[in-house]
Amino acid sequence: MTDFARNKKALHDFTIEETYEAGIALTGPEVKSIREGRANLKESYARVRDGEVFLIGAHISPYENATQRDQRPTRDRKLLLHRKEIDRLIGKTLTEGNTLVPLKLYSKNGVLKLQIGVASRKREYDKRRDIARK
Repeated sequence: MTDFARNKKALHDFTIEETYEAGIALTGPEVKSIREGRANLKESYARVRDGEVFLIGAHISPYENATQRDQRPTRDRKLLLHRKEIDRLIGKTLTEGNTLVPLKLYSKNGVLKLQIGVASRKREYDKRRDIARK
């Protein structure tokens, strides 16, 4: 399992309650760019829209050797989850005021996966307490 991108800021700003593993719908040049380590999950989040989950704001730099020139680095990307998982995420994000945060982008058996977490925002004193523990 190779990690290509991590969202360290999410662990600082949020309390992660539950994690899910999701596939991502990507184009070929995006996959090659990620494998070169040119992905960034900072300032990104996931959102449920029309019964589907999308990754919003993740930056994947355009692959330099691609013939496809209309690559948009921050386009919305569909996350691939089972229906039961999506229903559970809808319930957690709507009722409890939680958000979906991408934690890491990695390869598992040659397939790119994204670990997302159901998270609630930490308060300022919680952040200070975590820093003091370190």
